[in-house]
Amino acid sequence: MKAYFTASIVGKKYHLAKYERILSLFRAKGVTVTADHIINTTEDKIRFESKGERLQFLKKLEHWILEADFVIVEASFPSISVGYEISLALHRGKPVLVLYSEGDPPSLITGNEDDKLVCERYSMEPLPVIVNDFINYVQGTNDTRFTFFITPEISAHLEKKAKRDKIPKSVYLRNLIKEDMK
Repeated sequence: MKAYFTASIVGKKYHLAKYERILSLFRAKGVTVTADHIINTTEDKIRFESKGERLQFLKKLEHWILEADFVIVEASFPSISVGYEISLALHRGKPVLVLYSEGDPPSLITGNEDDKLVCERYSMEPLPVIVNDFINYVQGTNDTRFTFFITPEISAHLEKKAKRDKIPKSVYLRNLIKEDMK
């Protein structure tokens, strides 16, 4: 499988270790990830590119997304260009995993109801579970993605329990259902 990774280049100075951990988990699962354009570039390099170089890069970016089976986004640091890449991937029908490690989910995607968009808050401990779940989703081996509305009280309780157990909310809910099925 092929994936396209994107994240804020400015945010790299704060989150590089997280970017690298995410990439290593996907690569350990045999996924070929295009990420050098984020990991090996700098703000200065981008700032001094000509208009022609930027347009050439845009064509490469579009090709990478088109060729990918899915897109991985680390969105802990805001970036308009990353938002553009998310939009482009969804427009092309690509599954997109948006990961963020602090605060609220990225504000521009919170209302998006596209089934191909998965947005997860993470910490390093449950990250491998999130990666496995997403790869299974992309491969079609997960049964069904299920989305529903909950009250703010239920949301707060779910957030507290998931934080306490250091697992994604979806894993917490799955565990409750599995326990109920016994």
